[in-house]
Amino acid sequence: MDERYLPIEEHGIIGDLRTVALVGTNGTIDWYCPSRFDAPSLFASLLDADRGGFFRLAARASTRPKQLYMPDTNILLTRYLTRDSVGEVVDFMVPETSDVAAGRDLIVRQASSVRGSTSFELVCRPAFDYGRVAHEVRLVDGVGAAFTSSAGECVLRTSAPLRVTDDGKGVEATFVVEEGEQVDVVLEWRGVVRPLVIGETDDLFTRTSEYWQRWVSGSRYTGRWREMVQRSALTLKLLVYHPTGALVAAPTTSLPEQLGGARNWDYRYAWLRDAAFTVYGLMRLGFLDEAAAFMEWIQKRCEEASVERDVMIMYGVDGSEDLPETVLEHFEGYRGSRPVRIGNSAVGQRQLDVYGEVMDSVYLYNREVPISYDLWTTLGKRLDWLADHWQEPDEGVWEVRGPRQRFTYSALMTWVAYDRALRVARDRGLPAPTEKWRKIANKAHRFVQEDCWDPDLGAYAMHPGSGLLDASLLVMPLVKFAGPTDPRFLSTLDRIGEDLVADSLVSRYAINGHDGLDGDEGTFNLCSFWYVEALTRAGRLKEARLVFEKMLTYSNHLGLYAEEIGPSGEALGNFPQAFTHLALISAAVNLDAALDRHRGR
Repeated sequence: MDERYLPIEEHGIIGDLRTVALVGTNGTIDWYCPSRFDAPSLFASLLDADRGGFFRLAARASTRPKQLYMPDTNILLTRYLTRDSVGEVVDFMVPETSDVAAGRDLIVRQASSVRGSTSFELVCRPAFDYGRVAHEVRLVDGVGAAFTSSAGECVLRTSAPLRVTDDGKGVEATFVVEEGEQVDVVLEWRGVVRPLVIGETDDLFTRTSEYWQRWVSGSRYTGRWREMVQRSALTLKLLVYHPTGALVAAPTTSLPEQLGGARNWDYRYAWLRDAAFTVYGLMRLGFLDEAAAFMEWIQKRCEEASVERDVMIMYGVDGSEDLPETVLEHFEGYRGSRPVRIGNSAVGQRQLDVYGEVMDSVYLYNREVPISYDLWTTLGKRLDWLADHWQEPDEGVWEVRGPRQRFTYSALMTWVAYDRALRVARDRGLPAPTEKWRKIANKAHRFVQEDCWDPDLGAYAMHPGSGLLDASLLVMPLVKFAGPTDPRFLSTLDRIGEDLVADSLVSRYAINGHDGLDGDEGTFNLCSFWYVEALTRAGRLKEARLVFEKMLTYSNHLGLYAEEIGPSGEALGNFPQAFTHLALISAAVNLDAALDRHRGR
């Protein structure tokens, strides 16, 4: 194991609703892109320990760090236990909201000693633009330090005695904090060179804490797994880009699905699918403001769609469609996992299922808040495009880079798209070509039942004639395509349980080269929680609860999940992943309800 790299699961995140920073249990911020999720990094030692840049603040002699979130917040506390003292570092960013702050790009770190005298070490070594741009370091009396480059500048404010590192690329300090005292450190992107004001960080802490506690108090979930559900909700909120309402799939890039492998992707963008599912998860808990912001965002994307390709499968957080995929050749990758990619060429793929996920989220939102006529009109145009293309092959939900196929999941979600559109039209009395939509929905339904059911496999296949299982088809009862006790679905559930499930961990499909990629991958956390929900709806409650409880043990110490679980239980893939946390919420809510009904009999 390369000890220069902290395991993915040994991190927490803090954020300001425009970007996040990953904070390791060793006190190192090793991933941070200022101002927005997909901006060039300032700290990226998670992807290259030598060139990436980092910001460390930790007790010097501690070998037993503990990390937790302050109650009902995204404020992170790391406790350092030494032989003679207990030191703590509180880390947070200030949310960009009118009642808290106006987007100042602040990382606040507060070092204190709660018992004895604690010696701390501070090292701030930025690496602008993924380490591609040189910078200058300047110590400023009474302020701290300023870092300047052609790619931007930042200011480090602290009373700690800074000195320039030997390589001239950063600053460092060692200092002792007495019991009951506190030393503040603030990093501000494009900040003014000025000293910290006494009480400044305490005021920011109070306002930030109150913001998160007030937000999460809006959750209406009171079930058995409140702590994990609330943490998932708080995590999903951190992945929303507040200025536009877009929601990123994950805030990192190129964390590998296999150590040393090439399945390394940039997830710092807004996938229509992920965002639609996430809105569903937040709506289940009562968070309608986020859903409303997403509806505005999706309306803009629909209005911008072209006749040739219609909506994209993903966008930049500002709605941009140009996301060229390039490789950072100078980065060695997390524990040598190359390539390190920025951008994502999957933006040019065709994934027909996204229409179903979007329409499902619109249908659910409309049940709470009536959608606008303008949104309805532009959605109708998208359904017109889908009517002409839904029978064509695509890359599917798993974004295969092999040959296009007529994936079962894409046809399933085509049925969802028109079924939900018909429901909205009926419920609201909105104008719609209902007969046309009904015919397409029926045709998609028959295609799944007649062409995609494989009697030899005893399951719905990934695509007709493939003979392959696909865990995405666990959603059939979730989207009400199949009854939860339908014989074909139960047979599919059993076959997936036999071939794709290892204890509670579910693979999305068998790795046999059909996806056009080399190497292997871990089990897929999203599918594991889909499996829980499928078992729940099938009435297999004891099994569902056991699988769910086991899956909870695969989170990290803070309740966070990456995309996948590796062969020894380690986190793999980008971190944290929105899809996983929304599926956890949905599984918990539905399992709770089923258990309550069962107990009430």
